[in-house]
Amino acid sequence: MHQHLAAAHEQQYANIKLQYPEEGRRKRILHVLAHLWGSLAATPTSESLGSNGPFSTSTTTIHDFDPMDHLLDDEELGVVIRTDYSNEDAWSNFVKKLQRAEVEFVESTQEPEADTEGTDEVVATNDRMAIDPSSADSDDSSDEMSIIKIIDPTTPEERGILHDISNLTALRLLNDVDIRPSPDRPPGTKPISPPNPLVDQGGWQEIYFGKNIWIYDSRSNLDECVRVISQAGDIYGTATGDSWRARVTHICELQFHMSRLGLKVDFGGLDRWDYGERQRNLKEAAII
Repeated sequence: MHQHLAAAHEQQYANIKLQYPEEGRRKRILHVLAHLWGSLAATPTSESLGSNGPFSTSTTTIHDFDPMDHLLDDEELGVVIRTDYSNEDAWSNFVKKLQRAEVEFVESTQEPEADTEGTDEVVATNDRMAIDPSSADSDDSSDEMSIIKIIDPTTPEERGILHDISNLTALRLLNDVDIRPSPDRPPGTKPISPPNPLVDQGGWQEIYFGKNIWIYDSRSNLDECVRVISQAGDIYGTATGDSWRARVTHICELQFHMSRLGLKVDFGGLDRWDYGERQRNLKEAAII
């Protein structure tokens, strides 16, 4: 957590918790940040992204309950969230293709073994673990690779929370908020107007860290793609929560390279993110 947000947390979190006893940790910290924006506007951003990197400058750890923590306890690198429930057949086919793609990718990363039967058993176990978190308690789980967890709500209440959510809402539910200096503006570029914390609010930017999020939406029923959500806008003018669409067969390989090899998708510096989703996020930025 950035030192400015960490200091605000130390000063305000206890009072925020008293004001919002029914809310979880992530939302309470958003309230802390909402109070901080005014003073941040007068705080020089002497740090640079190049020297500090995109995320933390403080090691503050917050031990408090959040209702979404149980969805993130397992070892998968990323999560696919189902946010549309209108087509069970399309969803079922999507899950099958995702499972198969994970099995094939995990298999491709393993060195050949003399006992191919044993290798097949490991791959099959990986397939089960991607969907069934309970199998993570297996004694051999530490030796297995789990790439994607699927969040498929079943009760009306759970579905109501996740139905057609925006990228920003997904980040705020399942990731942890932080701040950093906004990306450097190219020479001759004016600050965005009106200011927005997802891009540039007084020289600062709202960002998120945690597991990567992939959203299955109504379009996914037809194109078998998901929204890939960015946790920060790395080029000035792009925004935290921007997204692009990735095909189901590419999810596991992309997630692995993003998590383990530091892959970043920046479209060669061009702004090719989904403009409609960006506008939706920008409108929701001030709503907690």
